[in-house]
Amino acid sequence: MAKLPQLPVYYYLDHFAEMLGFVQRTYEPVLGVDHHAFITRFEGLSRDARCLLIRMINRRGAIFNRSLFEYPEIDDIEQATSDLMMVGHARAIGEIDYAGFLACIPKDVLFTAAQAAGRKHVRKSWAKAKFIDYYLEQIPFSTAAQHCGARKFIALDGTRPIEFLLYLYFGKTEVNLKNFALRDLGILRTNRETAFSARFTDAEEALASFHYSQVLDSLEEGSEPVHRRAAIDVLTGPACGTQFAGDLRNRAAHQTGLFFEKAGESDLARQLYRAGSSPDCNERLVRLLYNIGDRIGAEELLHRMIDDPASDGEHLFATDFYGRKFGGRRTGFYTELLRSGRTITVDDTHRGNPEAGVAGVLRREGTKVFFAENVLWQTLFGLLFWDELFESTRMPSGFDWLPHCLKDRSFRRLFATTIDEKLTAITSGASLPLILRTVAAKWGRPNGIFSWDHVQVEALRALLEGSDLAGIASIVRSMCDDFRGMRDGFPDLMLVQDGKASFMEVKAEGDVIRRNQLTRLRQLGAAGIMAEIGRVDYRFDPEQDYVVVDIETTGSRSNGDRITEIGAVKICNHCVVDEWHSLISPQRSISAKIVQLTGITNEMVRDAPVFAEVADRFMDFMADGIFVAHNVSFDYGFMVDEFDRIARRFRFPKLCTCAGMRRRYPGHTSYGLGSFAKYTAYRSTIIIEPYAMRGPRRSC
Repeated sequence: MAKLPQLPVYYYLDHFAEMLGFVQRTYEPVLGVDHHAFITRFEGLSRDARCLLIRMINRRGAIFNRSLFEYPEIDDIEQATSDLMMVGHARAIGEIDYAGFLACIPKDVLFTAAQAAGRKHVRKSWAKAKFIDYYLEQIPFSTAAQHCGARKFIALDGTRPIEFLLYLYFGKTEVNLKNFALRDLGILRTNRETAFSARFTDAEEALASFHYSQVLDSLEEGSEPVHRRAAIDVLTGPACGTQFAGDLRNRAAHQTGLFFEKAGESDLARQLYRAGSSPDCNERLVRLLYNIGDRIGAEELLHRMIDDPASDGEHLFATDFYGRKFGGRRTGFYTELLRSGRTITVDDTHRGNPEAGVAGVLRREGTKVFFAENVLWQTLFGLLFWDELFESTRMPSGFDWLPHCLKDRSFRRLFATTIDEKLTAITSGASLPLILRTVAAKWGRPNGIFSWDHVQVEALRALLEGSDLAGIASIVRSMCDDFRGMRDGFPDLMLVQDGKASFMEVKAEGDVIRRNQLTRLRQLGAAGIMAEIGRVDYRFDPEQDYVVVDIETTGSRSNGDRITEIGAVKICNHCVVDEWHSLISPQRSISAKIVQLTGITNEMVRDAPVFAEVADRFMDFMADGIFVAHNVSFDYGFMVDEFDRIARRFRFPKLCTCAGMRRRYPGHTSYGLGSFAKYTAYRSTIIIEPYAMRGPRRSC
């Protein structure tokens, strides 16, 4: 087992000081009296007390058994604890801490203490949750405190200024410094910029954003008291003068409203939805008003949503709902779009990855297919506006990758002139050279928009050369206005036929079309870009290729051993149509035991190509085939790891002949290849089991 790295003695104190110094330099206009007071008070504490406070902040929960404190950087725990209690960052626990206190007590202590308190009917077999509920309902806090050793415990207190400082730094409600440790251990990659800009420049915006971020964070607990507290915090919380803070409030209102709507408290739910006023809140409010019989209120809100929609998705919902409930249309846009989609027969083996199955069928028909989904459009956006996003804009901290101007929707306002110039470049057909220059100059630079591994230059070229350019510009313009709202929902595939690009959202049986997907399909259609739904019909496809693979290796561990030989046979409609074979240099010695097992010697692979040299040829052979092997996980796992080593992705539908043999010939003691040969005359019969018997055989 690898030895964990030894952290410096004052590791956590040093990183807290790093965070504190950054916030003081960057957010001076945002910090209030209480924040400055905390900083002054913190700096006046002894080093032991500062270390203890940071250790407590960095741990889960707010209740601690101080008798368990043992930290190498703290010389006098008792004095440090007293110092923290004196300045109000720690206190003795009280009744308000009862539930948290019980959660810190081991179950056997809860059992013993309950019996000592005269509750002889408790059972040691109870789950801890049952003990806690019993204590809260049946045993006063003072009694529990006496028998469970409450004197040993303290509660963290007065942490709101600290939480706000961490929020300014990380941009979310962090309660510890774990990201620093992840950074220093090399697990979390951070931004290497030397200068950063504040994510907030206005104190009211920062405090409002912090308030509603904390509300959202609290809702993860899911309890009714937490939701009631959240409802009060939403309805009485600070006003939101910016889009970013408003979005946080909208999300909190929507999540809290859903809880009370499901609980049957429709009056409170309506108040929360009205406080949110986002498309999600408006949709729930319309449905709620309609369901309780307030048709006038529902219709008035729908008119507002149609006349002044906050998003394309809101307009789509409002027009659809109004048409069905007030306009006499019997089916909605969802149903109409699904009915209009074409049906594509895909081999049943592609269950779980229907997009790959559809892509294979369409390629056989002569269509060029790219896996696009959200990646293509995010790549186009990021490459086109690289300078504005990553050269002209500074990140809020080293832990951020997505520019804050995309989070608060200020990107269009900040860069209106250059955005219009680049949109004009799209419509005039001059944008591809701009994109290619960015690819050449910035390749591999980390960013929060797209992954370089997924950049498909040919797909970008096909999009920009085979689509309505004004339509592409309109989609990109919407991304500039609201990137976060437009970053997903795009169709799965881009199809190119006769030089013209179109898009397809693939839906298998039982799949539902999400609102954002429907919105993107309609946006693309409105922009003059063909977009459709492809409905998958799973059947045996006689034209589907099955690639039967057998590999030899230096051992059984795919993450450590290497491939020495690959043999593959391609079968279509029960006939062998192609073969592929290569010895592979494993770049290591083959043991005598493996030589005896496989027959492959070190001399045989000495001049053989390494895997990277045959990878492209094998991928070309696989094409859109299904990967078949006896005990397929073994062979497939080795292929995946070999491709990982050369930073490539290997993903194909799998079929296991061993599993197929077990289904067709149950009850045998062995299902190895030797037994396989005894019980089937034609190897391809079991290979494509259970599909082989569905279609007619053709002569080979």
